[in-house]
Amino acid sequence: MKKILILFSLIAVAIGCKNEKVEDKPVLETETIAMNYQTFGEKITDENVLNTQAVIKRYNDLKIGDTVNVKFASQVKEVCQKKGCWMKVDLGEDEAMVRFKDYGFFMPKDIAGKEIIAEGKAYVEEMSIEDQRHYAEDGGATAEEIAAITEVKRTLAFEAHGVLIPEEEKH
Repeated sequence: MKKILILFSLIAVAIGCKNEKVEDKPVLETETIAMNYQTFGEKITDENVLNTQAVIKRYNDLKIGDTVNVKFASQVKEVCQKKGCWMKVDLGEDEAMVRFKDYGFFMPKDIAGKEIIAEGKAYVEEMSIEDQRHYAEDGGATAEEIAAITEVKRTLAFEAHGVLIPEEEKH
C-alpha cells in the first residue's frame, strides 16, 4: 500500500511540473507613450507593442497557412480610397496588407503617413493576380500599372481586430 501511495505521489508531482505556463513576452518592444487614440474595431491598448524588426522576425518564421497573434506599431503607406477597407503598412524593406476582421470596421482614407498600432493575426499568403489587380485599382493605380500585374505574389498579410490611431493635438 505504501508503494502505491509513493507511486501516485510521484505521478502527481511529474504531472504538476509539466503544467507550468511560459509567458510569451515580445522581443524588442517599443516604448509606451501616454497618448490619446482613436479606436477602430475592438478595444486594444498601447502596451506590449512590437516594433518593425520584431514583427519581421515573426513573419520570417511563418509558412503559408501559419498565423501568429501580434500587436505592432507601423506607419501607414496606403489606404483603400473607395471605403477604407484595407491598408498597407511599412515593415522596412517590405510591407504588410492589413484587412479588418469580418469587414467589421474601416480606416479613414486620409491616414497615409501616420503611425498606427494594430493587433490581430499575422500570416503569409500567395495573392492571386486578380486580388492584386483589385487592390491596385482600389488604391488608385493606373490601367497600365494594373495590366503589369501578371504573377502570383507572396505577401505579408494581417487581419486586424483592433487599430489605434493617435489623436492629433488641438491648439
